Amino acid sequence: MEAKILLVEDDTSLGFVVSDQLKSLGYKVTLCMDGVEALKRFNEETYHMCIFDVMMPKKDGFTLATEIRQTNAKVPILFLTAKSMVDDKIAGFKAGGDDYLTKPFNFDELEMRVMALLKRVDVSLVEEELSTFQLGAYVFDSEEHSLKINGQSRSLTKKENQILKIMCKNANSVVPREVVLNAVWGQDDYFVGRSLDVFMTKIRKYLKEDESVQITNIHGVGFKLTCANV
Repeated sequence: MEAKILLVEDDTSLGFVVSDQLKSLGYKVTLCMDGVEALKRFNEETYHMCIFDVMMPKKDGFTLATEIRQTNAKVPILFLTAKSMVDDKIAGFKAGGDDYLTKPFNFDELEMRVMALLKRVDVSLVEEELSTFQLGAYVFDSEEHSLKINGQSRSLTKKENQILKIMCKNANSVVPREVVLNAVWGQDDYFVGRSLDVFMTKIRKYLKEDESVQITNIHGVGFKLTCANV
């Protein structure tokens, strides 16, 4: 199975070069040009490794890594940056990075670092565990955007699917509101916050046939999906 890499680089030329080089090694690569787009893609699909530029528009690489670490503590993150100061490297590691490569870099070195980080990842296991979820009597298929119970299937909208997938990946743990907002809408403000509340109400209605599955509001913090078998 191909390892899937999320590459975020706002320099278009460099981004395409690195992407093509990684693809030539057999990796499946998604290239994004800014951190907001990247966070959305990360929560829509399964990735086995992330490669982030640091200085990017809309959302910088350190902020992006910090937000991803709120819901995924394991995916390897490699920073690519023109910054070489020790303080910047420390900031990268504090943000959740696993490795750091300073531009300009030799592609052979990038290849070796990618290989080393991917040794930590069981690609087949990661792919399997993030596609289908058992929620009490429900089966949620994030690939098909469907929620099934007792032979009945409900199609989910893109945002409903994204929200429920985030909650399932963090079941029985509190997910901060800002994590969901940034992952799904790419921003955290009052108006999208109200939209999130509407979507949560809809999802709760979809899950009402099994009382063992609950999404509760944690006042001032976020949401918690409670389910014994997820």
